Amino acid sequence: MAQKIAQRELRNDNARVIDAVAAGETFVVTRNGVPVAELRPIPPPRRRFVARADLVALGAAGPHIDLGRFRADLDRVVSQRL
Repeated sequence: MAQKIAQRELRNDNARVIDAVAAGETFVVTRNGVPVAELRPIPPPRRRFVARADLVALGAAGPHIDLGRFRADLDRVVSQRL
């Protein structure tokens, strides 16, 4: 739940509020008691690349696929002629 904070308190205690936001807290900034802004942490960026060890671990946890049966299923369903 977001904490309400007056604009004046944000101005006077800026460092404390920013530290709290960096720690995961969210604030709704009010002016004359009316909400005007929200301060919240930015989510961490998504990884662009997956480490090899992570990929191997994910593959090991997945289902086993019998390649011969998989190929036979494909041949039965998909025409190999262009």
